[in-house]
Amino acid sequence: MSKNIMLIEDDKKMQELIQEYLENFGFNLSVFGEPKEALDELFSKQSFYDLVVLDLMLPNMDGFDVCKIIKNTVDIPIIISSARGDIGNKIYGYELGADDYLAKPYNPRELVLKVETLLKRYKKSNSFKINNLTIDEINRTVKIKDYKVDLTKAEFDILLFLIKHTNSICSREQIATAIGLPIDTKKRVIDMHISNIRYKIGDDAKNPEFIKSIWGMGYKFVS
Repeated sequence: MSKNIMLIEDDKKMQELIQEYLENFGFNLSVFGEPKEALDELFSKQSFYDLVVLDLMLPNMDGFDVCKIIKNTVDIPIIISSARGDIGNKIYGYELGADDYLAKPYNPRELVLKVETLLKRYKKSNSFKINNLTIDEINRTVKIKDYKVDLTKAEFDILLFLIKHTNSICSREQIATAIGLPIDTKKRVIDMHISNIRYKIGDDAKNPEFIKSIWGMGYKFVS
């Protein structure tokens, strides 16, 4: 089965070179020049992508910040591909969780080899880690640090739905539909579930770390 690679790179020539080379070796490439668009895509389709190739010099956001956000949210390998090849930048990239670091210019074949090696040894899971919160979709478990949190089925499904739509506003109607409740479910039912989730994961409604209330609209999971 072909692996799905996300490339975050704003240089058009580099985009074309990497895309052509990786696709010739059977990988599916999704290319993004704008990091915020890439993050929105990755968070909404976390189980789709197998690896990220990340440039550091990007518009509107430094690549190191992108690396940190991804590693705090998604269990996915990252290869940094950057002209910033000095040892200080490499060390910092690894400290942020990058799995490999290629200094430009490099032979595209080297990138292919690193991608293949990482995918062989990287066991993909359907778990999401956001700061000290970890949610395992397959085993349907939630942990704060190393402590298990007991959620009801509805609470787990709501939390998972919000995480998969990180930084997007989700209406109560959308939440109800996503977890299999009737579209005309009373708003207070969803509010009750959200309140219970917040209590169990230690999220203060007045100063939330994870779930924000958006007045008149719904809720938003933030990272």
